[in-house]
Amino acid sequence: MFANFEIEILFAARLLVGGAFVFAGLRNIQNADFLTQLMTTRGVPQARLTLWLGIVVQIVAGGLVVAGIWTAFAAGCLILFLLVATPMFDNFWDHQGPERAARINGFVANVALTGGFLSLMAQPL
Repeated sequence: MFANFEIEILFAARLLVGGAFVFAGLRNIQNADFLTQLMTTRGVPQARLTLWLGIVVQIVAGGLVVAGIWTAFAAGCLILFLLVATPMFDNFWDHQGPERAARINGFVANVALTGGFLSLMAQPL
């Protein structure tokens, strides 16, 4: 049924997954001071520099995924980003109650995003 729409479906997948990271990166620019403070509290060295590197990865790699340019490489960069960011920001093991539930949801969402990026990496170039 969907065989005739492979290109369109793949574009929609790239737009949704990559676009989410472009959006998140742009949103993180607005929250840079808060995020820097949070990362400093968590013991991240050079928190501001690390944050800005992460923002650049989110926007550039997300844009590459959307555009279908170097998709496997960009998806791999976003997987690495998630491997670093997930324990930093979705540390559910340090929380209780509703905050724990919210962090678990973020953790699970990032695991699912990793699966989506792996799927994009498996697509023919």
